[in-house]
Amino acid sequence: MTDLFDSLPEAPPPTAPQAHRPLADRIRPTALSEVIGQEHVLGPTGPLGAMLAAGSLGSLILWGPPGVGKTTIARLLAHEGGRSFVQISAIFSGVPELRKVFDAAALRRRQGQGTLLFVDEIHRFNRAQQDSFLPHMEDGTILLVGATTENPSFELNAALLSRAQVIVLNRLTLADLERLVQRAERELGRALPLSGPAREALLDMADGDGRACLNLVEQVMAWQVAAPLDTEELGRRLMRRAPLYDKSGDGHFNLISALHKAVRGSDPDAAVYWLARMLDGGEDPRYLARRITRMAIEDIGLADPAAQRHCLDAWALYERLGSPEGELALAQAVIYLALAPKSNAGYMAYKAARAEAKRTGSLAPPAHILNAPTRLMKEQGYGAGYAYDHDAEDGFSGQNYFPDGMKRPIFYHPVERGHERELKKRLDWFVAQRRRRGG
Repeated sequence: MTDLFDSLPEAPPPTAPQAHRPLADRIRPTALSEVIGQEHVLGPTGPLGAMLAAGSLGSLILWGPPGVGKTTIARLLAHEGGRSFVQISAIFSGVPELRKVFDAAALRRRQGQGTLLFVDEIHRFNRAQQDSFLPHMEDGTILLVGATTENPSFELNAALLSRAQVIVLNRLTLADLERLVQRAERELGRALPLSGPAREALLDMADGDGRACLNLVEQVMAWQVAAPLDTEELGRRLMRRAPLYDKSGDGHFNLISALHKAVRGSDPDAAVYWLARMLDGGEDPRYLARRITRMAIEDIGLADPAAQRHCLDAWALYERLGSPEGELALAQAVIYLALAPKSNAGYMAYKAARAEAKRTGSLAPPAHILNAPTRLMKEQGYGAGYAYDHDAEDGFSGQNYFPDGMKRPIFYHPVERGHERELKKRLDWFVAQRRRRGG
C-alpha cells in the first residue's frame, strides 16, 4: 500500500539564515580611490600613489592609530598588484605559523603567483621573528606589509626597517568621518536619526577612528525612535570611546612632548589641555609632577626661582590630597609655569661647563684657593695670596678661580626676563670690576 505522503513533493531544505555582516565590512572600499582620509599617501604625488603609478610597489610598514584603514589599504594593494592576500596577526602567530605561510608563498611563487603578506600588530613579534621575514622579502617570495600603532623606530629591527618603507597614516578628521557616515547612510538607505549637534557629538565620540565611527552608526541605526535624538539623549544611550593613550608607548611620549612644548611656548590653555589628556588617559600623576618640576628647572630656571618651589608644593599637595583635588594642584602648577618668564641660561651654562670639564679634566685648581691644613702644603704654596672677599670694601676680590693658564670661559648668559634681569645686572657689575682690576 502506497503511503499518502510518498506522492507529495519533497519540501525544499530550509534556507540557512544569512550571517550578519558588520557595517564596516559591508562598505569596505573596493578600490584605493575609495579610501577616505589618507590622500597624502594615496594621491598621485603620495608615496603609495607614486609606487603604484611606476609599478614598483615594495614592502611597507603602515604606521598609524586604529581604525584609519591599514588592513583595507593592504588588501587593495594586493588586489591591484594581482597578488594573493594573506593576513596574519603577530598576537596569535608564532614560528610554526610563519613557516607555513612562507612555504605556501614559495609554492605560489613557483606557480607564478605573488603573495602580499599582511602582518597586523607586527611590532609584537620579537627580534628573531622579525628577522625571519628578511630572506623571503629579499628573494621576492613575499611582499611584506606590516601594520603597527607603535613607533617603528622603537619597535622594529633596523634590518627590517631598511627593507621596508614606513608609511604614516593619519587619524581621520571630522570631515573624513562625516564622509564615512554619509557612505553608511547610502548603504542603509536612511539617515541617522540624530539632530545636527548630536551628529557632531557622535563624530567626536569616534575620536578619529573610522571603525569605531561605523560601529556607533550601526548602534544608532538599530534604535527605534520616533524623532531625531538630541545630544543629551545620545549621550545617555552611548558611551564615549576611551581616548587612545598608551602609557608606555608612542602616545605617552607624544603627549608629554606636547605638554612640555606648550609650557615652554607660554600657552597656558594648551598646556592644561595636554595635562588633562594625559590624566584622562590614565597617566600616573606622580610622573607628571616629576616632569612638570623638570620643566621649571629646564625652561624657567633663574628667571623665576619660585617656579621650582611651586612645582614641589603641587607635588606634595597631590601626595596628601590624592585625586581629584591633587590633580588640580598639578594643573595650577602647569598654568603658573606657562605664564612664568622663560630662561634656559642656567641649563645651557651647565651643559657648556660639563663639556669644558671633560676637555680640561686634569687641570688642577690654582694654588691660592687651595686649603693648607699641613705645614708641607703651606710650604708648597697652598693658599698663598688668597684674598678673602669679605675683607674687600665692596665684598669682591676679583681673583681668578679657574686653573692657571686656562683661558677664562663664559658659560652663563642670563636673559633680560624676570628675575634673571636682576641677575644680569649683578653679573655685569662683577665683570666690570674684574676687568677694572685686571682679573
